[in-house]
Amino acid sequence: MDRSAATPTLVGSGSKMHGTLHCASDLVVSGDFIGNATVGGSVTLAEDGTWEGDLLTGNAILCGRYTGDIQVSERLEIRKSARIRGTIKAKTIAIETGAVVDGEMAITSGKPVVRFEEKRQG
Repeated sequence: MDRSAATPTLVGSGSKMHGTLHCASDLVVSGDFIGNATVGGSVTLAEDGTWEGDLLTGNAILCGRYTGDIQVSERLEIRKSARIRGTIKAKTIAIETGAVVDGEMAITSGKPVVRFEEKRQG
């Protein structure tokens, strides 16, 4: 969130949002989102967050449950708590050991998927 001067849009824990979202800056989803979104900044799907629908964004970090198609123009990071079902297309993809992806992945840069393990504690 440091990259954006604008206040991020939040779908807080316990909240449910249905519909189509066009967001100019960053988006953080800790609740439930059902619908499609175009996000000008970064998207963070928190560990407790769920998403059903399609996403078009510049960068994304997915930690929760996602069902739908994802198109990321730059970097997609998939954390170990993520459970994704759908088609993923991104310039670069990094997947933490333990994440589950059920679907197709396409990397537009031609580079391989980066697999990693979080070394920090806490």
